[in-house]
Amino acid sequence: MAIRHIPRTHKKQQPDISLAIVNIVLLLIFFFLVTGRLTNAPTFAVELSETADLPVDHLPKPILVLEPEGVMMLDGELVDDVQLANGVADQTVLHLLIDRNESAQSLIDILGKPEFAHLEIRLVTVHRSGEGGGS
Repeated sequence: MAIRHIPRTHKKQQPDISLAIVNIVLLLIFFFLVTGRLTNAPTFAVELSETADLPVDHLPKPILVLEPEGVMMLDGELVDDVQLANGVADQTVLHLLIDRNESAQSLIDILGKPEFAHLEIRLVTVHRSGEGGGS
């Protein structure tokens, strides 16, 4: 009697997809590295305009503008401490515009005055394009 061998089942080889995944990831990394550096940036510097003097009539009222060196303007008129106290005596809200380069201590000194104790202080900010801060 002849010996019959059990036929071998051929296992289909599974393609190794890990190489394909690695290739795709490397291509994506390469793509983002290249496109991140080769942006179409202008070759000249753009300097945005900036308003130096804001028209007071477009700002909320009453507004106290604190300028450098302690100069105070209430609704566009130059005031001293006494005039300021008289000007805000019957107000409930005072809008305050201060230069963004001014020290925080000068703002704290102004807000610590007794004539501001009854007021709700609202800081007015000027947003500039391309910058995150205001003044």
